[in-house]
Amino acid sequence: MLSFLLVALALGTLADAHQQGVALYKQQKYADAITALQQAAHSEIPGSPDYNESVLMIGQSYFMLSQAPKAIPWLEKLSQVNEANYMLGYAYLQTAQQPQSEAAFARLFNLPPGSAAAHLMAGQMMLKKEYEAPAITEIQKALSLNPNLPEAHFLLAETEIFHGQLDAAIKDLDKELSLNPNFSQAWYRRGDAYSRQENWSAAVPDLQRAIWLNPEFSGPYILLGKCYYKQKNYSNAEGILRRGLQLDPQNFSGTYLLGQTLIGEGRTEEGRTMLQHARALQK
Repeated sequence: MLSFLLVALALGTLADAHQQGVALYKQQKYADAITALQQAAHSEIPGSPDYNESVLMIGQSYFMLSQAPKAIPWLEKLSQVNEANYMLGYAYLQTAQQPQSEAAFARLFNLPPGSAAAHLMAGQMMLKKEYEAPAITEIQKALSLNPNLPEAHFLLAETEIFHGQLDAAIKDLDKELSLNPNFSQAWYRRGDAYSRQENWSAAVPDLQRAIWLNPEFSGPYILLGKCYYKQKNYSNAEGILRRGLQLDPQNFSGTYLLGQTLIGEGRTEEGRTMLQHARALQK
């Protein structure tokens, strides 16, 4: 009877540690959560729901504390869990383990590690967190395995536009559109690249195509309105900008451009009112 009570008390203590750790984690008290959850995990049955929750939260806590080397061993225990693979992908990058990062992202999206698709997905995930150098390496590996892989050239073009390498970006977008002509974002970004070169006549048809393929995205409307404004085609500029602002009423650039356009049309007071509205959006 006494031994049963001791076991019950021990289990109760472990349950309390687990619950306390979960509560601390939810309060973002990650260091304290680690202490409680490690105590619980030490005696929880591997593979049980409580154990898996403890292990994941320990790994997450170390990850949130920017302690990737300590997070990895815990997260690796749950390599079949999406949340673990997401964090492992970035934790491996932070510890200079790029092949393991690619493999973690491949597991996250059920892709064969080392495949062209896996390298491309890893590159995309790396770009989302601004790991540009390893991302470009992954995309180039993807293209070496499959030169006709959709979206690979688009991602390279995104980095090239960011760095002002507009000619290179346009070439990559040409390649992307030859493979994937229904990709509205590629048309939009090529129009963007041309507009940055102030080649308004080349930008206009690309931005029109982007809108026709995806009429619910405001970006091409605003940029096309700018192109029309620069061409002094104020009537078209006003119409397209108003359509863009219907989709994104708080867009500063669109509102400011519309104000300039109205002034260009000779509707000075209306334009000034719109410019005042634009300035208010910046506050």
